[in-house]
Amino acid sequence: MNDVAASAEAQAFGAPSRASGSSFYTAMRILPRAQREAMFEIYSFCRRVDDIADSSAPRSARRQQLEQWRSHIEALYSGHPPSDLHTLAQVTRKFALRKEDFQAVIDGMEMDAAQDIRAPDWATLDLYCDRVASAVGRLSVRVFGMNERDGVALAHHLGRALQLTNILRDLDEDAEIGRLYLPQEALREAGITGSDPVAVLSNPALPRVCAAVVARAREHFGEADAIMARSPRRVVRAPRIMDQVYRVMLERMAARGWAPPRSRVQIGGLRLSWIALQYAFI
Repeated sequence: MNDVAASAEAQAFGAPSRASGSSFYTAMRILPRAQREAMFEIYSFCRRVDDIADSSAPRSARRQQLEQWRSHIEALYSGHPPSDLHTLAQVTRKFALRKEDFQAVIDGMEMDAAQDIRAPDWATLDLYCDRVASAVGRLSVRVFGMNERDGVALAHHLGRALQLTNILRDLDEDAEIGRLYLPQEALREAGITGSDPVAVLSNPALPRVCAAVVARAREHFGEADAIMARSPRRVVRAPRIMDQVYRVMLERMAARGWAPPRSRVQIGGLRLSWIALQYAFI
């Protein structure tokens, strides 16, 4: 779910090649063809709006481009999609994808485009996670074929678990571009009063802050696991792979610790393949 909103080149479609080798691609390639192609269409949409939010263009230009995407989505749902969104329009009809979820993703990208997020409170961080991750999850679970109640709940919890793990993984990369997604309440409880990304990441109390985020992510993983345990196996194969990959990543980071220099935690191809094998066939 959240790798759908991770990093890749800014090009239209061709998502399978750009996602290849990622946990997202590993999870989606086990799906039947129609579902797999639908997920790559969703991935491509997310890539395109995310690339706008993360570009070096002036903020006003980024917001204008995102507003244009709002218009594209409105046109898609009114039956007149731009020429390069015809396939996405077909997917939207086939799987009854909701307009408000596409718009929520754009809302999340606008949060990044409007200003560099620095030490948001928990409520703002949760809203951000809902928009950039759980909204993608709500689109995804419709493709997977989950029932409405469990699908929305899984998107809520797994999306947040994945996004919080991403935030911890990307601490240094985000700091380099002036962003700090660690919650201000956790910073205050650790005795950190500033919000300068570089200063916060070099503070000896950083592990206490990260521990709070790890705990919140684990709570969401636990809720997601309970939902998937009561769901038909065929509809949760892909999200289970994402769950396991990101859980391994989270626990490896927690074991590694948060003192600089922080080595980037990655999941190798063999481990990805084994996780995929467990949920695809075993």
